[in-house]
Amino acid sequence: MKNNRKKQSDTEDSFDKIDLAILRVLLHDSRKTLQEIGAEVGLAATSCWSRIKKLEANGVIKRYTVDVDAGKLGYHDSVIVQLTLESHSDETLYEFGRTLAAIPEIQEAYLVSGDYDYYIRIAVRDTRDYERLLREKLYKIPGIRHSQSHFVLRVLKEASAPLI
Repeated sequence: MKNNRKKQSDTEDSFDKIDLAILRVLLHDSRKTLQEIGAEVGLAATSCWSRIKKLEANGVIKRYTVDVDAGKLGYHDSVIVQLTLESHSDETLYEFGRTLAAIPEIQEAYLVSGDYDYYIRIAVRDTRDYERLLREKLYKIPGIRHSQSHFVLRVLKEASAPLI
């Protein structure tokens, strides 16, 4: 266990303010060219490329993606669902996670401590769409003991990376 902590902190400590500046630029617009990134952080394009490759190799940059406005695609509501399972065996947790991953409306799912086992964020078109999702998909998953739903009224903050 000590070795894992050491490796993790070594990785964290090996990034400097320029690496963080590059990450800020990429978080804002990952389509910028190496020349544009370099100009913003004060490096040559080849140096930026080397640092970005290092960030990718170390797993800091996990993937490149597009930030889509779900509302413009017709998914106007988000629902936070708290779920408790009947069983907490390894097999149950694995199957539950696998099933959740296959439901496209589920945007995020967290196994958490506390009164509930999972917090799940779901994108839906409206309340009827949510009722359909519950009936056709979520409540067909075996082992759910209890759930509680909360419609998101307004998003106050949404971040893809904290503290950068």
